[in-house]
Amino acid sequence: MDAETHPRIPPLEPPHPEKVEALLLRWMAAAPDREPLKLFRVLAIHTELAAAMDAIGALILGHPLVDPREREIVIHRTTARCGAESEWGVHAVIFGAPLGLSERQLAATVRGDAGDAAWSARDALLVRLSDELHDDADITDELWRELERHWTHPQLLELIVKAGWYRLISQVLRSTRVEPESWAARFPAAIAIDVAHE
Repeated sequence: MDAETHPRIPPLEPPHPEKVEALLLRWMAAAPDREPLKLFRVLAIHTELAAAMDAIGALILGHPLVDPREREIVIHRTTARCGAESEWGVHAVIFGAPLGLSERQLAATVRGDAGDAAWSARDALLVRLSDELHDDADITDELWRELERHWTHPQLLELIVKAGWYRLISQVLRSTRVEPESWAARFPAAIAIDVAHE
């Protein structure tokens, strides 16, 4: 493994202290049969930060106002635009496909755009929201008016926070060089998203 891809912060290895083990088990509730993600084992190095992230992470995935499938469109598009293949791939396996995102739709989160035929008009709004937040940290008035026709203000706040949260997760993964999980999906071969367009 070359230096560029070598993990900058090695994940914790078992045995874990009791509090860390409990945190990892909570974080893996959606896939209890799998080993705790390397990302989680890196975050757990900073126990106070991990505890704070636990609360917002639980809200984002555990008590949503937004339909889980729609949540996943935003998460997949955001992580794809950030070039965070490992997080995209974990979500594709654990959430995306089980929640009904087709292979074509998953691929469109990486190499398509809001106009891709894979998307319904409603889905396309979520892709546009993700792209505008990624590109400008803002949503245009025109898109906002369209979003308000489909989602309540609490739901829109949740979608904005989800996009920001997964940009943060993407930054942690990429900057610390967390290795992908062996079982996670990989980006489709033909990637047209310019991840440098930040």
